[in-house]
Amino acid sequence: MEIVKAPKALLLILCASLLFVGYTIDALSYDHSATIECLKEPLKPQYNGGIIVNPEFTYGLKGWSSFGGNGGKIIHKTSEDGNSFIVAHSRNQPYDTFSQKIYLHKENLYSFSAWIQVSHGKGPVTAVFKTTDGFTFAGSAVARSGCWSMLKGGLTVDSSGYAELYFQSNNTNAEVWVDNVSLQPFTKEQWRSHQVEGINKARKRDVKVHVIDSKGESLHGANIHFRPRQNKASFPFGCVINKDILGNQAAQNWFLSRFSVTVFGNELKWYATERFRGAENYTDADAMLAFAKQNGIPVRGHCIFWDSPDYQPNWVPSLSPEEIKDAAYKRLQSVVSRYSGQFINWDVNNENLHFQYFEQILGANASDVFFQMANQLDPATRMFMNEFNTLEWSGDTAASPAQYVTKLQEIKNFYPNIPTGIGLESHFSTPNIPYVRAALDTLASAGVPIWLTELDVSVENGTETQASYLEQILREAHSHTAVEGIVLWAARNETGCYRMCLTDENYNNLPTGVVVDKLIDEWKPQISEGKSDSNGEFKTLLFHGDYDVTINHPSTNYTLSRRFEVKAPETSVQNSEDTISPMILHVQVDV
Repeated sequence: MEIVKAPKALLLILCASLLFVGYTIDALSYDHSATIECLKEPLKPQYNGGIIVNPEFTYGLKGWSSFGGNGGKIIHKTSEDGNSFIVAHSRNQPYDTFSQKIYLHKENLYSFSAWIQVSHGKGPVTAVFKTTDGFTFAGSAVARSGCWSMLKGGLTVDSSGYAELYFQSNNTNAEVWVDNVSLQPFTKEQWRSHQVEGINKARKRDVKVHVIDSKGESLHGANIHFRPRQNKASFPFGCVINKDILGNQAAQNWFLSRFSVTVFGNELKWYATERFRGAENYTDADAMLAFAKQNGIPVRGHCIFWDSPDYQPNWVPSLSPEEIKDAAYKRLQSVVSRYSGQFINWDVNNENLHFQYFEQILGANASDVFFQMANQLDPATRMFMNEFNTLEWSGDTAASPAQYVTKLQEIKNFYPNIPTGIGLESHFSTPNIPYVRAALDTLASAGVPIWLTELDVSVENGTETQASYLEQILREAHSHTAVEGIVLWAARNETGCYRMCLTDENYNNLPTGVVVDKLIDEWKPQISEGKSDSNGEFKTLLFHGDYDVTINHPSTNYTLSRRFEVKAPETSVQNSEDTISPMILHVQVDV
């Protein structure tokens, strides 16, 4: 440990410690645990089942009833290891399973989980709540035979009353097995406290200043002042841009005063850079990248391919399969080589859980090959999947968190050393916030960075509701320890915006822009100051970032000023149960 001499015998020592000063809340803790592993026996129900009656089926079928009315039957079974569970068999319809009636309050947020299995084959099983207002999907998971899969989700309801929980599976030839069901209500205040706890863990770090005199005794009454050196949060928070920002000083000023990362809307897509076969044109993308570099704004690479048949260059569909292969490989070689090392990550084959254009033409492992080729050309850049409805709609089984992670694992199995990431487009209408948290929990089990890459909210419910929903989603995402960046999809052009604008045409904030500015201000590093206590200590919690710290004591006129960096943990992906080490600043003052 190095001691740095200073005038007036004021000494400064910087070091790191493996202690943890935790943040405590007076609320029921949220269980972030989730797994995509298929286990021989299910884990215990979260929250001991919450408000579910007989969650472990210890008492047979008590609390559970047959559901569907189309001939399906239910029975109680026990495994060789003594584990009890419920079985739906002789099913004729997807919803021929079992149910439990539960009273739900509209003011609560509900966390749901269950363990599922099917008698043979595999396929998605969905948890559904039938309410007086309709049907609400709590989430889905891929069920397999021979092992148990975790289904984690959540929901809110529009009105209080009784609801009926049931499960559905399109594989009517298979039995559906369920065990260890949990439904835990949280109040809005409890939910918000979890978010605060998550932000304190993921975005901040404990800092402790310890002041001693020349004899090594604790010194009371020293003045400590932390002032941030930057105006923006270290957490990557950005917005999409398009070519209209070039030469538009008002748009540039508005963007640069707020955001720390960006992505190009359409200008890098294949149909934009090669409108005519063999005639590549990167003029717009090059100019936009130059603008970003000039202003120190990192850029996401979006996208190498788009797997939808509707968004190929219009000359591609007329080619033969072999010609499409040659054209696709040329496209990948061209764009990745041109921008190698200049983007923070690449969206490799956009939306390839929903679409399989290249897979149908080039073979089932087309996406795997694209990831491999892109990584070989740009090995330092992380390669992302990018998909919609993984967070936005709990009823889309094609892009459920379980399906997403399964596809990601397929890519890793094909090319093990590739650094991958999870991109979530996040085009919301009415958000299901408990499901968003549960989905992020499940995705976090993959152990790779998660970004919300194209976040917007439709205006169908009015501008004030749109802004309220946007704030809810942003707070939830920012507070989750696995989320490493957020990009809004709200670029203006001469005709408006895609689905969500943040400003009017004169760059005056709309309600959504007001929300964004409020959260930017809330999330940026803040001034912190105080005095050392009788133990010579001052403790504070600071956002990650660079600070100027000044320390003095009333007994001396000298003030020491130093730069102090509050760092995030070394690991790029934090587990919600990990202990985060604080920074400790030791100061010795001769008095």
